[in-house]
Amino acid sequence: MNLDSKIAIVTGASSGIGAEFSKMLVENGTEVYGLARSEGKLQGLQQKLGDKFHPVKMDITKSEDLEKWVQKTFSRNHRPDILINNAGVMYSANVDDLTKDEWHTMIDVNLNGIFYLTRLIVPLMKENEQVCHIINIASIAGLLGNPTISGYNASKFAVRGFSEALFKELRYDGIKVTCVFPGSINTDLFDKIDGIENHPNMMKTTDVSDTVKFLLQTDENHLINEITMRPLNPKDPTS
Repeated sequence: MNLDSKIAIVTGASSGIGAEFSKMLVENGTEVYGLARSEGKLQGLQQKLGDKFHPVKMDITKSEDLEKWVQKTFSRNHRPDILINNAGVMYSANVDDLTKDEWHTMIDVNLNGIFYLTRLIVPLMKENEQVCHIINIASIAGLLGNPTISGYNASKFAVRGFSEALFKELRYDGIKVTCVFPGSINTDLFDKIDGIENHPNMMKTTDVSDTVKFLLQTDENHLINEITMRPLNPKDPTS
């Protein structure tokens, strides 16, 4: 795909890899609708990226709000070519300490939100004569279970299953689906996780955005449906 003049949607766009995806796309000529709950951060990002970045204050767990926005924003003459489902949240606790609210929040944001938006965008992509691409950002935690993140594991394992079914469902409609499994990234995802601190050996946000750019720019009949990313040395160099 040539990214110039394409239209993209990025969720969780206000910070971390979501902001980096938006920056990469805008720099390559793509018009980006960046969805997030933090209007202030979105506005700040627009000031950096310019008019090709459209800030959209949105909670992706609110399906009716998403429906209204999609109906208002897109049409036969203005269809999305790219959807990056990136928004995510993680809580860490032993299963007997994990609250129901924390569990439901992870399932709602990490899984339900992907479904709510994808089901609205797929019909528009099916009408698009050009090859389109849906990228779901999962996690290495969608491949490997670990203590204290059972809820996060469950949500990300589900993203993998959803993505695999979706790629088989949509491939003959000219819609690529890729599930990305990053390891530790130097973002604020770990800020609320006890015992985990960011360090220089974590992957950079640009590592992930460069990989997503590569995925998007593959030839039209070339699909990478899953890709795993890890830091070579995951250990904190100061430890």
